[in-house]
Amino acid sequence: MRKQSAMRQQTAMSERPSGSRKVPAFLAFLCAAAVVVVSLSTAAVAQQADDDILSRASVLRDPEIPPLGNPKGDLTIVEFFDYQCPYCKKVAPELAQVAKEDGNVRIVLKDWPIFGEISTAAAKLVLAAKYQDKYAQAHDALIGAKTKLTESSVRDLLAKAGVDVAKAEADLQTHHQAIDDLLARNNAQAEAFGFPATPAFIVGTFRVPGMLTTAGFKAVIADARAKAAKP
Repeated sequence: MRKQSAMRQQTAMSERPSGSRKVPAFLAFLCAAAVVVVSLSTAAVAQQADDDILSRASVLRDPEIPPLGNPKGDLTIVEFFDYQCPYCKKVAPELAQVAKEDGNVRIVLKDWPIFGEISTAAAKLVLAAKYQDKYAQAHDALIGAKTKLTESSVRDLLAKAGVDVAKAEADLQTHHQAIDDLLARNNAQAEAFGFPATPAFIVGTFRVPGMLTTAGFKAVIADARAKAAKP
């Protein structure tokens, strides 16, 4: 797990955080009760770009990330993760099981490769697999891997999962800018939310930095739905 200097506690948020700049409403709701500090250019263009990255649509419904679970679910869970994070590997089957049992949860997986070059390479290749409709298979293959990831093992695991690795590599070259931009957005969001490490979650409009058990997922899902139902 990577630790950052600004540690925030898990909490349900409602008040606007302090700071010298205007914070998008969705980020303000998520990060209230914590001081959010994001270094930005004062230029209007830079401010607008940051607002877009931290908008509800960008956080919950980034068009470059294929949603898993129930794509039409009434509640979205966003996970920031790394394929080499042991805690991410541990939580993955629990999240999948909770989503399956619930039946109305939409899952958005945001690669946050903080464990080095192999994590970044793995994330990019899995994202490229979406162009052959193999994103879910590719993700499951790597998040469930029991061995250390290397360039060769990543290719082997993906091939065994039914991914055409040569096509994925070609698609990565073709779409490298879109994939690089997506990873940059993910990183900007994770840092703006003050997440200290992977895994970290957004559940509805609740910010959850750290591990959740099956019971924990169910509890925060219920709380998020209750919050959404309030006028």
